[in-house]
Amino acid sequence: MKKILNILFEHRNLTRIEAKDVLLEIGKGQYNEHELSAFMTVYLMRSITMPELLGFRDALLEICIPIDLEDRKAIDIVGTGGDGKNTFNISTLSCFIVAGAGQLVAKHGSYGASSVSGASNLMDHIGYKFKNDQDALRKELDQTNMCFLHAPIFHPALKVVAPIRKNLKVRTFFNMLGPMVNPANPKYNMVGVYNLEMARIYSYLLQSQQKEFMIIHSLDGYDEVSLTSDTKIITPSGEKIMSPIQLANCMVNPDDIFGGDSVEEAANIFLNILNNKGTKEQDAVVLSNAALALQLTGKYSDYDAAFDAATESLKSGKAMETLKKLIAIQ
Repeated sequence: MKKILNILFEHRNLTRIEAKDVLLEIGKGQYNEHELSAFMTVYLMRSITMPELLGFRDALLEICIPIDLEDRKAIDIVGTGGDGKNTFNISTLSCFIVAGAGQLVAKHGSYGASSVSGASNLMDHIGYKFKNDQDALRKELDQTNMCFLHAPIFHPALKVVAPIRKNLKVRTFFNMLGPMVNPANPKYNMVGVYNLEMARIYSYLLQSQQKEFMIIHSLDGYDEVSLTSDTKIITPSGEKIMSPIQLANCMVNPDDIFGGDSVEEAANIFLNILNNKGTKEQDAVVLSNAALALQLTGKYSDYDAAFDAATESLKSGKAMETLKKLIAIQ
């Protein structure tokens, strides 16, 4: 690590191979927490380069436990996190609504590092048992349309750095990596990013992999459709900006989508929304994200049709039924 740190402290960049090698060593537990903290802190002070990001991704994918979904055409709805907004679990809620609408979902997530409640905090709290058994995950998909992939049990390096990320309480380059290394390699990828620089990076990476993707970024800094401002949407066919009125016929305030001060509060918000006890603003935000995800899969000809399908999934109780089935088969 000393050699790598000296390169970085001299304001030089790592090659793709160097980046891959250092993350492979991290995955093996070769470095202490002080070395890892110093390494991650460098990338808080400067932007990560494309070769570095690719090298880190290469390492995570090389040593991860892969999941073969065979011909199951699943989607992942995930944000990079690190936007500092502390919203409720919008992406995870959207996943259940999308699953309730009949679309397979392979959600990749982890514990919150810079937020109170990450997807894994929530799923653990409500009774989901983390697993990396391929047959069990396929069974969940087949019976409920949904499975959850807790990143640290698939990626050794993410497990090693998890406590340090939690202690730092700020976003690191690992926020960028999460959406790129879903071990199930789902057919569709909807990725929320916290700034336009990350949007450009993801667009390049996903197009180079010939993925069917959608990148979303709220222009006031959220890594999801927040309805607090316009949203930039990037797909392989181009870019566009949609207003809150176009997306949900309403605009919300940041306070309307606050996620609470604890995992328990976040879970209560999550369950209230699935039980049709959410506020108009909470519902609008979740349905907008779910509608874009459904539109990405090509099952709906336009956004309005996808929004109607998402609404039906939530209001009919199908989204909540998905959760109940998923917890019941643990």
